[in-house]
Amino acid sequence: MQKESSSFATLLLILAAVLLNAPAAVAQASSTIFGDVRVTGDNNVVVAKDVTLIVSRVPDGEISRQVVSSRGRYRFTNLKEGEYEILIQVDGKEIGRLTQLRIGGRTLPPSPYGYQHDLEFRWKPGTAAPVRAGVISAADVYPRPESTNHLFVKAEQAVAKKKYDQATTLLNQIVETDKADFQAWTALGSIYFAQEKFDDAEKAYSQAITIKPTSGRAQYNLGRLRSSQKKFEEAVEPLTKAVELQPDSGDAHMLLGEAYLQLKKGSKAIPHLNEAAKHGRPEAHLRLGWLYNAAGMKDKAAIEYEEYLKKNPDYQDRNKVKE
Repeated sequence: MQKESSSFATLLLILAAVLLNAPAAVAQASSTIFGDVRVTGDNNVVVAKDVTLIVSRVPDGEISRQVVSSRGRYRFTNLKEGEYEILIQVDGKEIGRLTQLRIGGRTLPPSPYGYQHDLEFRWKPGTAAPVRAGVISAADVYPRPESTNHLFVKAEQAVAKKKYDQATTLLNQIVETDKADFQAWTALGSIYFAQEKFDDAEKAYSQAITIKPTSGRAQYNLGRLRSSQKKFEEAVEPLTKAVELQPDSGDAHMLLGEAYLQLKKGSKAIPHLNEAAKHGRPEAHLRLGWLYNAAGMKDKAAIEYEEYLKKNPDYQDRNKVKE
């Protein structure tokens, strides 16, 4: 199980890099991601259990790992600008992960000591964890058998070498053998997305969702795909499900808010843009400012623009925003 989860996580990191629209970030001063860890069982009783945290950088892979107590604190230091993912394991089994943690550009809300993100979730021995506090549910973990896992590892290696046709062949072999492997369907969709084979990508994401409707990752990816094609009406449904499954996902809230803006449904966009701004997407303040300004609500627009400049003081068009 540990091998399967680690392999899938690595492939996800590579695929995230493939789909990343922004240019590669320039290395800047190192930073820290830290937070409190709390693992509880029945009746919120603290479980005396060690938790393994593994931090990876997109697309470089694993950087470091730590073992902390169920009521301890983790700290990963000397992290350069970029996008990160933290895997959470108990007894060698992945029970959740934090994704899309950014240092620099669109960032996590910083503190004077670095970027804080606390982990709090419940766990019972022998079971998956209903996870809270921004951790993606263990519903995105698939217990892949060894008969197909070796193919998944090869697909991972092919993607790393940008041999996408080879990767799709391998992933198609997996889903032909095991149609329930929603992770493989999701990975297949992401490769098709990167190749701009949008119809194939939609079919793969939709198949993953049919198999596992609670996969927040598949729901989000389908919504992102449709948004990229300006199919905003069709994007609303999967993105709505994505924010229900991952309420702390700033990216999902941002995309859903933007979809509503494009559909001229500003009142529905506002709460999602507010959530996006709370969860690491400061540019949501710009969209809110534009919306309030268009509605003639100048005071509210000014507040949103001020909030954006507080979070992004080096914005290149800072003077325009101030005006």
